[in-house]
Amino acid sequence: MNLQTPDSVIGELVAIRQEASRGVDALYNAEVKLAKLSNEAEMIEAKSLLSAEGTVVDRQAVAKLKASEARLAADIAKAELNRVRTKLKVLSEQQMSVQTEARMVEMMYRTAGLGER
Repeated sequence: MNLQTPDSVIGELVAIRQEASRGVDALYNAEVKLAKLSNEAEMIEAKSLLSAEGTVVDRQAVAKLKASEARLAADIAKAELNRVRTKLKVLSEQQMSVQTEARMVEMMYRTAGLGER
């Protein structure tokens, strides 16, 4: 078991909080990016559907093909968003773990020396 000092535990908690704070901004940016790219993909598909000729099925197929790159970009943005969410969840779990370590360090320091009295 690796013994922690109060300073190292506090430093770890501060680092986790700082990264989580940046993560909140990253989450917002990822959500905005996904919304923009999804909207762009839908616009491309709708405009392509309106401008295509042929049967309804043919027009839908052409529209989907023309919007496929934009849809892929939106799907990648969704994956990025999910990664940010996962990272924030991991940070939360890591913070809880370090807080438990902090309680253990506190108990160790409180009980240290009691047997010597």
